[in-house]
Amino acid sequence: MAGSAVPMKSVAALAVLGFLSGCAEDELADLRSYVAEIKARQKVNVEPLPEIKTVSPFLFNPADLHDPFKPIDKPDEAEAAAADNGIRPDLSRRKEQLESYELDTLKMVGTVRMSGNLWALVRAADGTIHRVRTGNHMGRNFGRVTRISESGVELVEIVPDAQGGWLERAATMTLIEAGGEKK
Repeated sequence: MAGSAVPMKSVAALAVLGFLSGCAEDELADLRSYVAEIKARQKVNVEPLPEIKTVSPFLFNPADLHDPFKPIDKPDEAEAAAADNGIRPDLSRRKEQLESYELDTLKMVGTVRMSGNLWALVRAADGTIHRVRTGNHMGRNFGRVTRISESGVELVEIVPDAQGGWLERAATMTLIEAGGEKK
């Protein structure tokens, strides 16, 4: 039995080698036909790369520029004198309630006379009605009421100018009718 088992193994090994060589021949045949097909295809011309344009060099000269780590020079005395015209808001004064609104959001809705003084009735953006008299402040630009009439309120605002100083600017608030239109 031992002698007959050896030739059986040899026959089996030869059969496996035969199958494997047949598979290898088939795979190579497919590969060869694919390579022949690729070679037979028409060749496509590839466009050449675009020409690179040369850029002229730029010389950066920071000598004439301001050093960002140094403070900006103070303006000369003539500019400082022009900027300081004596007008400035009183920042130590306690802010009034209507100074928390932009002036264009406030609407004059009427007047009332109390103890001989004329008061303006002003509606804020949140719908609250406030009594305002001459000398009160309104708006975010330090607006001070200078005159109240039956048809409107006149103010003087203090706004910053381009030189770092302050300017006075006149503003007027006119009475609106019940329909919401200005009178």
